[in-house]
Amino acid sequence: MYPFSAIVGQERMKLALILNVIDPRIGGVLIKGEKGTAKSTAVRALAHLLPEIEVVKDCPFGCNPKNKHEMCSSCKSKIENGEKMEVTRRPMKVVDLPINATEDRVVGTLDIEHAIKKGEKRFEPGILAEAHRGILYLDEVNLLDDHIVDILLDAAAMGVNIVEREGVSVSHPAHFILVGTMNPEEGELRPQLLDRFGLCVEIEGIKDVKERVEVIRRRKSFEEDPFPFIERWKREDEILRERILRAKEILSEVTVPDSILELIASLCIETGVDGHRADITLAKAASAFAAYEGRVSVTEDDVRAVAELVLSHRMRRRPFEHERIDQSRIDQVIEQHKRNKGDLKGNKEPEREEVKDKGEDKNKEGDEEEGATAERVFPVGDTFKVREISKERDQVIRAGSGRRSKALSERGRYVRSRIPKGKISGTLAFDATIREAS
Repeated sequence: MYPFSAIVGQERMKLALILNVIDPRIGGVLIKGEKGTAKSTAVRALAHLLPEIEVVKDCPFGCNPKNKHEMCSSCKSKIENGEKMEVTRRPMKVVDLPINATEDRVVGTLDIEHAIKKGEKRFEPGILAEAHRGILYLDEVNLLDDHIVDILLDAAAMGVNIVEREGVSVSHPAHFILVGTMNPEEGELRPQLLDRFGLCVEIEGIKDVKERVEVIRRRKSFEEDPFPFIERWKREDEILRERILRAKEILSEVTVPDSILELIASLCIETGVDGHRADITLAKAASAFAAYEGRVSVTEDDVRAVAELVLSHRMRRRPFEHERIDQSRIDQVIEQHKRNKGDLKGNKEPEREEVKDKGEDKNKEGDEEEGATAERVFPVGDTFKVREISKERDQVIRAGSGRRSKALSERGRYVRSRIPKGKISGTLAFDATIREAS
């Protein structure tokens, strides 16, 4: 297996994968990129990098013998009955989802062969059971049926797979790292499905000549004699493995200060993302990154490091608009947050005095604002006086009501004629005068 540490460049992709290993609750990662950019190689190399896991022997779901919450109903009943379970070790699996997979193949179904031979109903586990405590790899996820993708994302979010088929009702744990890859040239995912992936990274081929040459050298060396090549990178992989395991251990101790939560909320508002999933995922990703760096408190730099991975695919965009977020925009929001925090500390006492002064002059200002034209905002629920609308009267004398109000003026539209009484004044109705004269 090609070593994870030997992959040239693609640091954002490697970081997104590592963060999901540290905290699978982040919700997986979607890797978008052109052909031949080490997407599949990175996923399989990461699984090979991680240590073996303990599983209950002969359990079809690979249950964790040390965690009751990650056990199926059969393993739980054995523990409750005091039975001893055999434990074995196996490498972390990478389970591939075929592009033509059906719903029954994914979630599991009734074992027809057993039903015919024995006359008994028995559940046959699907791909979700096989991927439990491993990596579920969805290559060309944009070509899968939307219903299948929705099932996978639901299982990844809940951590459990519930199946009801032909009178059989089964639920089993389904904790896995979801990794999807796609080539944008072959079509996009619906925004509703994009939002369900915790992180998203868009990669492209390396443009630097020296790095591309290094890619050729390393791959050629690996294919000619893989064992010496793997041994050469063994130490780097071990260092990375220890760093990941250490991060998983201290993750539960990581705290997110209130000021950082405010920064996260501000970032999501400024970038115009919908809903609150981005806020929650950004807090989880920043915590995982802080643990990866060996710290137990999240800082602005942790948020800056993962913000693009969380927000880029959730931003509103117009058709044919590139979805990648500008890093300078993130930096601008973070720097503004730092300045606001500093101003708040420095101006805390003066603000109190200013409020006091405003309270003393409240009556004076109220009288002046009564006749002012400036816009005023009132709290919701408070009663307020509606400002009178006044306008200078014109010199036109009006009488009557309805659609055709009378007006003694030289302007307006000719409506009808009448025989004058007394002194003649006003405009002559020419048509009525002709009729009377004839």
